[in-house]
Amino acid sequence: MAQTITLYVDGACRGNPGLGGWGAYVITESEEHKLYGGVPETTNNRMELTAAIEGIKFCPTDAKLIIWTDSNYVKQGITEWIHGWKKKNWKDVKNPDLWKLLDATCQGREIEWNWIRGHSGHPGNEMADQLANLGADQTLTNMKNSSSKAEKPLAEVVVLDKKKVEKDWLLDDPFGFDLMESDVQDDTEALENLAQEMIQSEDMNDEAEVQDEIVEDVAPALLNVEHPHIVITPRTKQVHGPRQLILDTETTGFYFQDTDRIIEVGALEMVNRKLTGSSIHIYINPKKPVGDSENIHGISDAFLQDKPVYAEIADVLFEYLKGAEIIAHNATFDMNFLNMEFKRAGFVALSEVCEVTDTLAMAKSKHPGQKNSLDALVRRYEIPQRDRTFHGALLDAEILADVYLAMTGGQVSFDMDTLSESEQQEAQTARLSVQIELPVILPSEQELQAHETWVKQFEEKHGTACLFAK
Repeated sequence: MAQTITLYVDGACRGNPGLGGWGAYVITESEEHKLYGGVPETTNNRMELTAAIEGIKFCPTDAKLIIWTDSNYVKQGITEWIHGWKKKNWKDVKNPDLWKLLDATCQGREIEWNWIRGHSGHPGNEMADQLANLGADQTLTNMKNSSSKAEKPLAEVVVLDKKKVEKDWLLDDPFGFDLMESDVQDDTEALENLAQEMIQSEDMNDEAEVQDEIVEDVAPALLNVEHPHIVITPRTKQVHGPRQLILDTETTGFYFQDTDRIIEVGALEMVNRKLTGSSIHIYINPKKPVGDSENIHGISDAFLQDKPVYAEIADVLFEYLKGAEIIAHNATFDMNFLNMEFKRAGFVALSEVCEVTDTLAMAKSKHPGQKNSLDALVRRYEIPQRDRTFHGALLDAEILADVYLAMTGGQVSFDMDTLSESEQQEAQTARLSVQIELPVILPSEQELQAHETWVKQFEEKHGTACLFAK
């Protein structure tokens, strides 16, 4: 029986174009292999493709390969878009040399392609990222020792101790972690279908090829984003109506007036109480230490070092947010920081072009005297738990979307929206056909007296009127 091999592949580029590296972390049944290399002048997409090519070429042709990449560009390109590219004879396709090589390398092999969220802490993906950066570092060293600038990948293979490798939790998931990411996978499948339709369309322009991790949104506005650190996903549902954006930020501290800065922004789009699949996610270099706030969000100074400053991403972020209703938990905090950052970048305050809804204020009104943190609301509304060891803007936005729908009575209608018109009619008919006379049970005099006594004792103890008084 042929062996199964797991590969994690990743690319890195310092500048786009610029110095690049690729890495492939190969896990067989008995060994681990680390492959890496680099190119003096290249792009991030080319390094992502090279990582996949080199990783596959390293493996026996009769092995089943399970490949994980954090690049939508690679995963969707090789599984879906490549068919349309071949029909067009590779017209207007970027990086055709590497796509053709990847296609040829995959021929005759059994390969399962998977997407994984980058920089999410998974050890396989993190190792591939480290190898890609190691490849870039080695290339830089070689450049200093040589005058050659040829785009020739420099590969090195390291074989670790031969031992039985433990199963990867991403493949064998006894705790059900992958269920938490099922919505991401569903959106990815819909995104693939959307991209295939775009490729087959006669109206595609020269920029139709989607950049790695940066996908043009088809509605409500076309954002042709080239920045490697701005991640915008397109809608996967065709909806019409006012936009709501479930938003969260992470910052270096609590005081926007006292030089604290935003380091992460995440927002999910909702229209007519439906998440459309569109989102924006950006990490930002605050140009100051994150300090003790790292204990909250887990984002380090080293991680933010190569990220853009706010002024570099302000135009794209403002374009995505403006005109929408911003929904945030403790919205005053987020809006104060966003207003401050946009003004510094030469824009008007975001609150001047957006309506704002504060779910914390809503929760306090709905549940007076109770804890109304996001975690408390998750427990109160029995929303599926997610790992919040560290806060993250996009993760908190996803949680807040569930909380907002539950708080505003949206869960039932949200579920109904997933039914077809005929299914809704059948459900309505079924409800009408069941006519049950529910008994009305009135309290006895003894129960009424006991209730009145309890209310009086409550008012005497707390000095305030009881909510349950008649």
